[in-house]
Amino acid sequence: MARRTPLFQLHRSLGARLIEFGGWEMPLHYGSQLAEHHAVRRAAGVFDVSHMGIIDVQGRAARALLERLLANDVGKLTAPGAALYSCMLNEAGGVVDDVIAYWLGPDEGYRVIVNAATRDSDVAWMRAQAGDAEVQLRERAELGMLAVQGPAARERFAGLLRPDAQRQVLALERFHAVTVGDFFVARTGYTGEDGFEVILPAPACEPLFRELLARDVIACGLAARDTLRLEAGLNLYGHDMDAGTHPLECGLGWTVAFEPRTRDFIGRVPLERVAAQGSPRKRVGVVLEDRGVLREHQKVLVGPLGSGEITSGTFSPTLQCAIALARVPRAAPSQVEVDIRGRHVPASIVTPPFVRHGRSLIPPRGAQRAVGDPHE
Repeated sequence: MARRTPLFQLHRSLGARLIEFGGWEMPLHYGSQLAEHHAVRRAAGVFDVSHMGIIDVQGRAARALLERLLANDVGKLTAPGAALYSCMLNEAGGVVDDVIAYWLGPDEGYRVIVNAATRDSDVAWMRAQAGDAEVQLRERAELGMLAVQGPAARERFAGLLRPDAQRQVLALERFHAVTVGDFFVARTGYTGEDGFEVILPAPACEPLFRELLARDVIACGLAARDTLRLEAGLNLYGHDMDAGTHPLECGLGWTVAFEPRTRDFIGRVPLERVAAQGSPRKRVGVVLEDRGVLREHQKVLVGPLGSGEITSGTFSPTLQCAIALARVPRAAPSQVEVDIRGRHVPASIVTPPFVRHGRSLIPPRGAQRAVGDPHE
């Protein structure tokens, strides 16, 4: 049976279409995926992301454990509340999961946010790597999590707080967090827009969600979250990366900290070998130049170099064309074709993201607008 978040009954009362996702029963949309997408690009939306795993790592060996578990270096976190994005890797350099890690302070240790579909396996992996070290791993199942995203999101959320708390959250730099009352507020997100991710006690989730709705923050589901993150060029675990792919072919080389060289993180040796030789594959953005929709597993044809593959694809509500993330041969040209049901459709290779803060980042091309049904 699928798990349910603290907001399950509220989702039902709001008329959400519920689906199973990563072992959880989650809202796909509340009536209009497009309206929810545009609300986040233009104003503010709120997502229930309580299916994500929240793991607190404490004890004398907490930093040493995370220095070994993460390809990025938690040593960079020098101020309480600072965060970094990283991958956990297996011994072959494959991505076990992608996470956000926060340093809470010298006494509080670290907080690691993991994906819903991998939270159980992630906890098991972390415990196995910890062994008998002086470290405590505590999964915070009693907490929920909301994401408030969009150009008006920060102000609308802050308007619910006391004046001193308002000042604290509005002063946050990106990838930093602060605790205000029962709320752990981080200036992070998965949409390409500004906003907050808020961790809070499960019983407080519904009151906060309702208060946000009363301030014209639109309830948003997984469908809008997916089109938003894809426009922002953000990977989805299990699609754009997995245990069989490494960060250097997933557009995540920037998250691998090879310095200091004394840090022996899991997967370091094979990644160093790939870095020295050059990865034979790379992640790119794809924009379709004709009628059609880009979907996962479609082949990207690159002439004599062979082919690559779409890892995530959609119709972009902001750009009004079909876009995708793909893994292709390193020397792939800028003009390619995509095999859509046996039809070879011209497409352009671009550098993600496609959209950031509501603005298109791809050059205008008169021929690249998709005119087909985005749901065909």
